[in-house]
Amino acid sequence: MRRTGNKARAAAALALATWCALATATASAERADRDKPVNIESDSLIADEAKKVAAFEGKVVLTQGSLIIRADRIVVQQDNDGFQRGVATGKPARFRHKREGLGEYIDGEALRIEYDTGADRVEFFKGARLRRDSGDDIRGDYISYDARTERFTVKASNEASGSGREGRVRATIMPKKPAPQTPASPGTGRQD
Repeated sequence: MRRTGNKARAAAALALATWCALATATASAERADRDKPVNIESDSLIADEAKKVAAFEGKVVLTQGSLIIRADRIVVQQDNDGFQRGVATGKPARFRHKREGLGEYIDGEALRIEYDTGADRVEFFKGARLRRDSGDDIRGDYISYDARTERFTVKASNEASGSGREGRVRATIMPKKPAPQTPASPGTGRQD
């Protein structure tokens, strides 16, 4: 019986690791993180091998390299073709991940974050927000990223409260600073 429990935990962890590795790829994630172990802490784990479903509940913290996901609940399900669908929920569910080669982090949050490996898409529902260390900030009720086409979709809710800001997509895009130019080295200049 203990062997089955360990097997279920291993299957759940593998499914979750796959979901997280693929989900973070959408944010130009650091490639080295994919080779690092996935560590998960939660108050409970329920895994059903027959249904290929694992549910982590209660202050869930998942880490893999520079990736950190915090949620009240994370559920992962695998279909017969081997594709995974993961759902992280919280008030809000949050992630933080380092971008490949930039030394910059991406932070995201929403009440529900879903990733489908078959569709290669990550979606943020209710209070969705993505931020970069550079100051770029996108908010909406729904944010979707299609990794195949590298296309973002951001939508506002249809429930405007009359304040003028509610029910609208908001984006702050910081100006990009040009890379500093290096002076020409001695002997390479023209002499007249």
